[in-house]
Amino acid sequence: MSKDKNVLDLQQLVISNGDAELVKLSARVNAGEVLTVMGPSGSGKSTLLQAIAGQLSAPFDFTGRILLSGEDITHKPAHRRHIGVMFQDALLFEHMTVEENIAFAMPKGRFANKQARMNAIEVMLETFELNGMQKRSVSALSGGQQARISLLRTLSSQPKAVLLDEPFSKLDASLREHIRTWTFEQLKIHNIPAVLVTHDKEDAIAAGGEIIELSKC
Repeated sequence: MSKDKNVLDLQQLVISNGDAELVKLSARVNAGEVLTVMGPSGSGKSTLLQAIAGQLSAPFDFTGRILLSGEDITHKPAHRRHIGVMFQDALLFEHMTVEENIAFAMPKGRFANKQARMNAIEVMLETFELNGMQKRSVSALSGGQQARISLLRTLSSQPKAVLLDEPFSKLDASLREHIRTWTFEQLKIHNIPAVLVTHDKEDAIAAGGEIIELSKC
């Protein structure tokens, strides 16, 4: 097994807005680890995630290299990077059921037929303590259930890395701690490196990995 398998390697990244340097960092995130990026609004946290995901657009630009599992993905389009993203909002399709939301993210050809795919989703939901929710409308779910479905949908796309853009910020305090712990456990179980952007020091501490503080230029 390659020593770089399931590793996200950010090499001398410099993100700029015109002539102004916004972010400058190097970091290595191993399988199951979470790199936390903190800083005030406007310091470039979300812009960094966009660069990693392949979604950076003008007026921003960057230099450096992004390697994932030993492969240079610096210039690959977003849909070929195999990177999952979780946002503040679950961004589930409200016109679809839980089952349909998860199936939508699954790679085509992964299962022999529809029934095999549905059986796999049932097992996933049981693993995530969401038994029997396949046919539920996502609009009828609680905030915590939506957060878990969002992560499950992200994982079902078989990402090689996951980016977390303040995914716990809209949860109430008691639910936030539970979902946060559960999310980090799932990333560790699946050996997926992750980058977390947050304003919350408790998130950073719970993530248990390296913490990088960005400053506003």
